[in-house]
Amino acid sequence: MKKFRFTITIILSVLILLLAIGMTLIWRYSNQDSVPEGVHTGVVALGGMSIDQAIDFIDKYERSLLARKITVVANQVANDKKSWDVTELGYRAEFVGAREGLLKLREGSLWDRALYRYKFSQSYTLSQSWDQEALDAALREQWGWIEKNESKNARRFISDTDEVQYEAHSDAYRLDIDGLLSNVNGWILLQEKAIGRTLTNEDKLFHSPLPIKVIQPEITLEKLKAEGIDRKIISYTTSFATSAEGRAHNVTVTAETLHDWYLAPGETFSYSKLIAEAEKRHTYKEAPVILNGKFVPGIGGGICQVSSTLYQAVLRSGLDIVSRRNHSLPVAYMPVGQDATYATDTIDFKFRNNTGKAILIRTEVKNRKLTVKLFGSKPANEHYDIESITLETIPSKTQQVVNAELPVGKSVIVEKGKPGFIVETFRTLIRDGISVSRERVSKDTYRAQPTIIEVGPDSLHATPAPPANPTPTDGIVEDGI
Repeated sequence: MKKFRFTITIILSVLILLLAIGMTLIWRYSNQDSVPEGVHTGVVALGGMSIDQAIDFIDKYERSLLARKITVVANQVANDKKSWDVTELGYRAEFVGAREGLLKLREGSLWDRALYRYKFSQSYTLSQSWDQEALDAALREQWGWIEKNESKNARRFISDTDEVQYEAHSDAYRLDIDGLLSNVNGWILLQEKAIGRTLTNEDKLFHSPLPIKVIQPEITLEKLKAEGIDRKIISYTTSFATSAEGRAHNVTVTAETLHDWYLAPGETFSYSKLIAEAEKRHTYKEAPVILNGKFVPGIGGGICQVSSTLYQAVLRSGLDIVSRRNHSLPVAYMPVGQDATYATDTIDFKFRNNTGKAILIRTEVKNRKLTVKLFGSKPANEHYDIESITLETIPSKTQQVVNAELPVGKSVIVEKGKPGFIVETFRTLIRDGISVSRERVSKDTYRAQPTIIEVGPDSLHATPAPPANPTPTDGIVEDGI
């Protein structure tokens, strides 16, 4: 019995000792003033720090994040720059629940503290936010004036001395903020792997040039010059000094419509398009036209003086002649073989811009003279000689017409005849004063105009000359609308 009691006493003593040791260990565990091992914020381990040290670290780190600055430099406007604290842009940063959690290690009963420490969270997340709209507004408040301009096209103009001159284009500028906002967002919001490490100078200051987008106009100086309208290639002048008012009007308004006509490389010019445009802008007047081999009153007489003057300039510039017909009768203002007629829906004058660059057609009407000028690109050491050779002169025939009002046996010449011609025209390329090539550009026939004689009734038995054979232009109104 004594032995049993002794055993019980020893067991109780051991239990009391173990309990005392356990309570001591629990007390020591609960009363630690350090952060449990394994606790971290980002890359920084808080475990082992005193609670006050850990809270102090969190405070300082959050303040360092809030003390960062963003500087934007507008290099384009005399190095103008502006800085903002991140807090001005709504930046907020906090280790959510960290302070409260650390301080709670000191609160509650022994068992509460021990249990809380045992289950203590291993990490704390840094909550970050900022207001992108605040930066957008700040940038626009500082540099919004940059956007208050518009682009302006370059301009080409021809001086009074036919020199091609240019006025440079003007660019417009716009703030290109989206990219900057994205870059700031990537900098201001620390990534998880960087949270807690010591901030470098790059971390403390975001420095960026102000992104400005250049808005060029549709027509830049480079684009305009690339068209190749470098100089005056050729000019040709004809006179309409003897024309009546209606014909002079028609020549003038057609030339005005042709003025500054632009031809792209490879483009074909059609005189019918010019006339259609002229009819939209102006009203043609009555003036002589050619019909069935005679000059008769009609609408639009004189428009072929413009097409023929243009044809002369085209011949002398080496452009490709696509379609062209001569007048059925010679015209006073142009050598035979070098004119170009027009008839609505029937005869058109066309040529192609084969220079590889653009061509600008300009006209001038002054002192009853019409001048057509072509501007573009052409070697200065080249020019073309135009030669027309009369192969045959077609004699004028005589036609008698009875006039009952004339005395018996009386005859009167009422219209003097004119001869016709068959003509070949050649174009020769001259380079550095040497003939390089020669081509025949046309073979033209001009009908003869008969001498018309009116005779009295006694001449009824006279045999009149047979009428001229019809030509392809019979029934077609030339040189008119």
